[in-house]
Amino acid sequence: MSALEQAGTGGTFRTWIRDLGLGMRFGANGGREGWTRTVLTAIGVGLGVALLLLAASVPAMISARDQRGYDRDYSWNGAQPKRTASTVLFAQADTTIGGADIRGLLLKADGDRPSLPPGVKTMPAPGEMVVSPALKRLLDKPDSELLRERLNYRITGTIGDQGLVGSAEMAYYAGSDKLVARSADGKTGNATRIPDFGRERGPSEPMGGVLTLLLIFGIVVLLVPVGVLIGTAVRFGGERRDRRLAALRLVGADSRMTRRVAAGEALFGSLLGLVVGTGFFLLARHFARGVTVYDLSAFPSDIRPAPVLAALVAIAVPSAAVAVTLMAMRGIAIEPLGVVRNAAARRRRLWWRLLIPLAGIGLLAPLFGSVSQEDAGVNPYQVTLGVVLLLVGLTAVLPWLVEWVVGRFRGGSLPWQLATRRMQLHSSAAARMVSGVTVAVAGAIALQTLFTGIQGDFTTPTGQDPSRAQLGIKYRVDSGAQAQQVTKAFVDTPGVRSVIGIVQGEAAQGNASTLKSLDQLQSIPLFLADCSAIREIANVGANCADGDVFMMEVGDSPLFKPGATLDLNMPGPDRYTGTPQPWRIPADARSVQHRVAPDGSMEWGILATPAALDVANLPRPEVRLSLILDPGSQDAVERARNTAALIDPSIVVDQFTATVVSDRFKDIRRGLFIGATLTLVLIAVSLLVSTLEQLRERRKLLAILVAFGTRRSVLALSVLWQTAVPVFLGLTVAVVGGLGLGAALLKMVHTPFHPDWASVGEMTAVGGAVIPAVTLLAMPALLRMMRPDGLRTE
Repeated sequence: MSALEQAGTGGTFRTWIRDLGLGMRFGANGGREGWTRTVLTAIGVGLGVALLLLAASVPAMISARDQRGYDRDYSWNGAQPKRTASTVLFAQADTTIGGADIRGLLLKADGDRPSLPPGVKTMPAPGEMVVSPALKRLLDKPDSELLRERLNYRITGTIGDQGLVGSAEMAYYAGSDKLVARSADGKTGNATRIPDFGRERGPSEPMGGVLTLLLIFGIVVLLVPVGVLIGTAVRFGGERRDRRLAALRLVGADSRMTRRVAAGEALFGSLLGLVVGTGFFLLARHFARGVTVYDLSAFPSDIRPAPVLAALVAIAVPSAAVAVTLMAMRGIAIEPLGVVRNAAARRRRLWWRLLIPLAGIGLLAPLFGSVSQEDAGVNPYQVTLGVVLLLVGLTAVLPWLVEWVVGRFRGGSLPWQLATRRMQLHSSAAARMVSGVTVAVAGAIALQTLFTGIQGDFTTPTGQDPSRAQLGIKYRVDSGAQAQQVTKAFVDTPGVRSVIGIVQGEAAQGNASTLKSLDQLQSIPLFLADCSAIREIANVGANCADGDVFMMEVGDSPLFKPGATLDLNMPGPDRYTGTPQPWRIPADARSVQHRVAPDGSMEWGILATPAALDVANLPRPEVRLSLILDPGSQDAVERARNTAALIDPSIVVDQFTATVVSDRFKDIRRGLFIGATLTLVLIAVSLLVSTLEQLRERRKLLAILVAFGTRRSVLALSVLWQTAVPVFLGLTVAVVGGLGLGAALLKMVHTPFHPDWASVGEMTAVGGAVIPAVTLLAMPALLRMMRPDGLRTE
């Protein structure tokens, strides 16, 4: 018995270690061909490892963002603190430019030792501001003139990383000498006093069953394609490897030893892939500061894989490489004189492949109709295993479908015949190449189907009517004259077609000075506007003229009637101040029904036209404006925001929308779309690597065909068909499987199945776009392999 025969016998742990080590030596010392195969495997595995490490960093990224958000929090719900040397007055001055949110605060120090927000070294003086690096870059752009007009402060510094939730966040802190502490009733003052910045991190809000299901499913959908791609990568160069193993059999190794040696080669490639993947991860981490995806960004220091998850990746990837190789070798008979791979193989059976997705359905079926938004009791293991089986089942069905379809191809053009013959001989390689695309697109379709089905549960109507007005502004002023000035400023703003202006005050029934207790106070809302504005909040019809007064009540019990006297001087929070300002409701005042305003509000109270009540008699009224914009003016919204900032930077300009989506739902959807984008990029790169590996395997054959006169365009078209046919079949399986999985998930949340065909088409088109992209990128390598030196052998 030879030494190799003795080494190959047995299955002890030492034998496994020896054979795996021998395979690793073959992988490291296989010459140029061996190293090319190993490098391709390392790149394929490394791409998957990099994405897995990024996924393992998500908890740390979220935690770091949340913590910085709590550290800079300025919310204050208790009693207003007394003024000290460290207290600070602030007013929110957030704004938006081109759909991008800008976080802003106006600050004023109460003393010489003010508390500073994180990332700020010195308190900005009045007229100065410190900005985030992203906002500074935006302000420096030539086309940011409108934003520079709005943020008309001198930049004196930048906000440090510890004061920003992300590297691309746009934020600023500006100094202001116009801030006055707000009174207890909120009628005077424009700022809030706080002792310091930063708040305790409270318990997280429970997500509920539907969002929990969505999150679990999204993570599975993102990670399963990565596992499939890693499993595909470790099988690169299978044909040349099998020929080497046949030579190993010729010198005395048995079949078990050859399998272990093959597993050792895959182990070496996967270990090198871990190193390459770590390098990709560190490279991506280094450039993370300049990357923004779906408005989310991160600092390099945030991207830290959880140690447990990183260790799991380091163990799982090599283990998976060994397991996949051993399973692949079970269907191959490696003999001393050759590999029985090219012989006529048995036709693949479909029945056991269908059992895998059916088992997944069996796990999910007990959950049908049991998942609700209120109940968070979702079994994550049952959901995860069921979804994994369904997605893996697609990869099991795909080889059978590819073999069944390509086996029926006959005739056609020369490029088509070259492609189909190649696929008929090696249908497994064609199916493996597109399995990642299939799983990713199927998961994306199912995810989009689930999003579409449950979005209504997280979408709330606002009552606002963007067709009647597009912007809304509420601002408390000191006098009626100031209210008129504010209204006129927006009327004169370019791009504003008209303004629905209402001045709102309050009045007390009777004489407020005679009240013995504020508990006896009955406050009546009082609205002053012209007839056109009154028609927007009340059904007064065409019978309205300046000087009219209307009474708009709710309920059956009248709160006021014609001839009643009101006191325009409302009491303060503690006592009555000033002198009474009586105003009598005219005897001809009419009762009218309320109407939903453009901003979604439904009011009640007294409606008076300017001739019936002088606006100057209203102490500290609130201006309520609804702006109708010129559709032809692209900058109308930004110019209106500039006008508001010129009046008071803390004015909130509300852009009307008919519905609003839950922030938690939007965050999960945005995060999953980011992951899906990264996964699709990974799949495209991996498919390119797979194509290059297959071309390398056929280098000598391509060179021979060219030497015998085959045109290069024929071979290029054959490569296109070899990519297009499996991808088309994979996308067909993806559409069917994705819609089926989406239907099962909607059944779990008790939601009717209504597929979004537009989204299905988009996902399919994205998956199909890799065909021309991969073919185009593979052309340089294909042309190089057609050269005569491709006939050289080692």
